Amino acid sequence: MNAVLFDMDGVVVDSERYWPQLESEHLFPEVVPGQDVDPEEVMGMNYREIYGYLADNYEVAVDSDRHAELFETLAAELYGERVTLMDGFESLVSELQADGISVGLVTSSPHAWIDIVLDRFELGGRFDAVASAEDVDSGKPAPDVYLRALEALDADPDTSVAVEDSTTGGKAAKAAGLRCIGYTGVHDGIDPEIVDTVVSDPEHLRRVLFDQFE
Repeated sequence: MNAVLFDMDGVVVDSERYWPQLESEHLFPEVVPGQDVDPEEVMGMNYREIYGYLADNYEVAVDSDRHAELFETLAAELYGERVTLMDGFESLVSELQADGISVGLVTSSPHAWIDIVLDRFELGGRFDAVASAEDVDSGKPAPDVYLRALEALDADPDTSVAVEDSTTGGKAAKAAGLRCIGYTGVHDGIDPEIVDTVVSDPEHLRRVLFDQFE
C-alpha cells in the first residue's frame, strides 16, 4: 500500500515558527544557564531526547523531570493557542485518501501534544495511523517511529513518502527507506542534501505529492 507520512511540527502545524524562540527565552536559560545553545541543534528531537542531548553536550542545571515540566508548560500554550494548521491540509488528506493513499502522522511529539492538535483542528480520526516517538525505543533521527507507522499502515517504504521539515526528521525518514520531501513552508531548517526534493509551500507540496503517485 502507498502512504504519505506527515511530520507534525513544522509541517502539519507551524509550531517550529515558535519553538526556537520559546526554547531560547524560557527553556535553555533554566536548563543550561549561561550557555549558547542553537535551537536548530535539537530541532526534530523528542523533548526527552533533547534533555539527553543537552546533558551530553552542555552543563545542565535541572533534572529531567523539571526539564519535562518546562516543556509541558510551553507546549500547552503553543499547541492550544498559537499554532495554525497548514493551509488546505484537510482537503489534501481527503484527496490522498480518495486516491487510495494512506495518510499517517509521524512525530517526535508525545501523544498529549498530538491530542491537543487533533482536537483543536478537528483532525481526530483523519489519519490512518499516528506514531509518536513515545511509542518506540529511539526517536528521530533513528528510523523507529517511521517503521512503526509503516507497519501500522501495512505500507511499503519503497512506494511511500515522508514530509519533513528538519534534518533530524529527514534522516529518520531516509533511514526507514522512504522517499522524503523537505518542507520549507514554515522555516528553512532542513539540509536539502538528505532529502529527495524540497517544496516551499502547501500548493507546491500538493503538486509534488500527486506527481509521486502518478
